[in-house]
Amino acid sequence: MPEFAGKAALVTGAGSGIGRAISLALAARGAFVWATDFDEASANGTAELIEQ
Repeated sequence: MPEFAGKAALVTGAGSGIGRAISLALAARGAFVWATDFDEASANGTAELIEQ
C-alpha cells in the first residue's frame, strides 16, 4: 500500500518548479492532490501529468 494512500494534499504553486515536483511525488505515493496555482493553465498541466 502506498505510504500516502487515503491522504489528501493541497499544493500551492503546483503549476511549475518545486510545487509541480511535490505534487507529482505525492501523487506517485498515493495521495489525492489538489494542485493550485495563480496560472490556471499551469495547474491544469500538472493535473494532467498526475492523471497519466
